[in-house]
Amino acid sequence: MHKILLVEDNEMNRDMLSRRLERRGFEVIMALDGAQGVKMARSENPTLILMDMSLPVMDGWTATRTLKDDPATARIPVIGLSAHAMSSDLNKALEAGCDDYDTKPIDLIRLLEKMQTQLDKSRPN
Repeated sequence: MHKILLVEDNEMNRDMLSRRLERRGFEVIMALDGAQGVKMARSENPTLILMDMSLPVMDGWTATRTLKDDPATARIPVIGLSAHAMSSDLNKALEAGCDDYDTKPIDLIRLLEKMQTQLDKSRPN
């Protein structure tokens, strides 16, 4: 079973997405801000991280850079999530180290496809 770290400060988004992922067999752990997300990524070793980019305490860009700069967490795929759909936002997320990017409101089928692509890439040979 894949353990997904969902870093999301909006309670409604967090609740909706975590329930939908759990129904599809994922174990979901949650962090409410970027700093907590970094800490949980280090302690919980998730298979994949869904990172909201607009977070309190430490934003998603900084949290992703921090995770990608740490050899202990650099290999964990990160999918950035944001309500901003501009190509500059996509580029900014990829520059921060996100492996992919998706926009809110979440299209679950599209997100699941992106998650599967990243899980397949990170699977050891």
